[in-house]
Amino acid sequence: MPQLNPAPWFAILIFSWLIFLAIIPPKVVAHTFPNEPTLQSVESPKTESWTWPWQ
Repeated sequence: MPQLNPAPWFAILIFSWLIFLAIIPPKVVAHTFPNEPTLQSVESPKTESWTWPWQ
């Protein structure tokens, strides 16, 4: 039964993990956003109470 031979599958497992852990993360981290986020002001917005016409 050839599916019980771990030799080719173990090499495929090691190489796939090598790709996932060594090659792909630097490529993902290297992406930059076109618009850098800006900080919002510290002041809270002024809220006014809403007067309901039926109360």
